[in-house]
Amino acid sequence: MRIISTVPSITELLSDLELNEEVVGITKFCVHPNDWFRNKQRIGGTKTLNISDILDLKPDLIIANKEENVKKQIEQLQINTEVLLTDLKTVEDNITLIEEISTLTDRRMTGIRLVSEFRAALDSIVPLSSTLRCAYLIWQKPYMTVGRDTYIHDVMANLGLENIFSERDRYPTISLEDIKEKKPDVILLSSEPFPFGVKHLNFFQSVFPHCQICLADGEAFSWYGTRLIKKARYLQSLIQSLRDAVL
Repeated sequence: MRIISTVPSITELLSDLELNEEVVGITKFCVHPNDWFRNKQRIGGTKTLNISDILDLKPDLIIANKEENVKKQIEQLQINTEVLLTDLKTVEDNITLIEEISTLTDRRMTGIRLVSEFRAALDSIVPLSSTLRCAYLIWQKPYMTVGRDTYIHDVMANLGLENIFSERDRYPTISLEDIKEKKPDVILLSSEPFPFGVKHLNFFQSVFPHCQICLADGEAFSWYGTRLIKKARYLQSLIQSLRDAVL
């Protein structure tokens, strides 16, 4: 079986399913695992797939994502080969994804183990006993956040963080005034897709002096597949720091 992944988190899942020989192409953003990033053939970016390079690899299966890839490009690929188009909104969707891909790739037993590890990692995180109102930012100029129908929203909910923009869908554009009106307890500045850093943290702290401002590991919140297994301790540490600040 010749497999191409057009999504970084799915690439990592395929690696954890022990499909080194089967995966023949990945995107330039597929940074995990590092040896695949260095050695596997690149087939463009998630939104700039190189169609001719992909077809030259003669894949039996392409695994893509409705949110991360461009519809027109995926439709073009579907003419020539089988495409599994994923669409995740919750951690339970992620469990279904692991099961589906492991079955498709003849790695069912490995998939069962990974599902068990994922559930154990999620259960190991003790959520906040008192919910904190939270804004999670993914972009600036314009500022963008996450709505109720996103994987990030569901991860936040599992941590005891109330998404203050849960009445909106997908990834809405917002203003600083919108955030102020919602009166968050916490603002999380994600490391991706926009790389918020210390200077942004300092700016937000000056604008919201009574709010906890934290830099957040975007992979821990937005990567499905097996990333949460590796990031459970980080998420627990983040929640503990927020808990300590409240106390």
